[in-house]
Amino acid sequence: MTEQDKIDPRIFDLYDEYCHGHIDRREFLNRAAVMTVGGVSALWMAQALMPRYAEAQTISFTDPRMTGTYVEYPSPGGTSGTMRGYLVQPTGEGPFPAVLVIHENRGLNPHIEDVARRAAVAGFLALAPDGLSPVGGYPGNDDDGRELQRGLVPAELDQDMINSANYLKSHELSNGRLGATGFCWGGGMTNRLAVELGSDLQAGVPFYGVSAASDDVPRIDASLMVIYADSDPRINAMWPEYERALQSNNVSHEMHMFDGTLHGFHNNSTPRYNEAAAALAWNRTVGFFRNHLVV
Repeated sequence: MTEQDKIDPRIFDLYDEYCHGHIDRREFLNRAAVMTVGGVSALWMAQALMPRYAEAQTISFTDPRMTGTYVEYPSPGGTSGTMRGYLVQPTGEGPFPAVLVIHENRGLNPHIEDVARRAAVAGFLALAPDGLSPVGGYPGNDDDGRELQRGLVPAELDQDMINSANYLKSHELSNGRLGATGFCWGGGMTNRLAVELGSDLQAGVPFYGVSAASDDVPRIDASLMVIYADSDPRINAMWPEYERALQSNNVSHEMHMFDGTLHGFHNNSTPRYNEAAAALAWNRTVGFFRNHLVV
């Protein structure tokens, strides 16, 4: 039995509310504490869902296959006019196909930095922008990060991500072909970038993110590979309309829904992680980007 199998589905539902900012950490733990499973408080289940980033690292900061550094760049129209991100390049001289890696609704945490390193090891110049950098950066824990991101002006935060994409595409190590991927909030932002960047974005892989508005879909030029979890009703309910809009506007796309998975299944720092599905989704993501970004 996996750790995920030991956790009551009601706790996963509560955790989903917590992750999306509908309840805070205190309420999440308090509501879990009054639930019982087999006569025992479910508080331990809630505590088990908290991320364990150190244990979840897959690519070391010192891995010889890549080099990572923090960079600053202008972001006109964004939160402060300046952005900071984690830029990771593969070994070699380049140029490399470029991939923007967009965080969830809590800033650039260690998991997303690890995903950027995974992208670099796969041969891509990867940039993971920190939307919280204009207000001090990721604060070291997801609870405070979530509160900080909630306090930002959405349009300015979006512009920071658009500027990050443009910075990466024009970077001297980029081959000029750009892809974007993101998770939860970052998945929705990937769809938004496909709208806003038009032909400047070649490929997008949104993981369980909010769909682009149907009226905006005609502006999409990128090829999309949309990733969904099996059990994610709020996000999955958006797919039929999104699919119709993509089809009617001849947007190249494919969709993969992974059986037996929960929202956040790619994140290996919590028990929502599904190892087999995450590996397959990532392999498909890498292959998709290679097909569309390598020249």
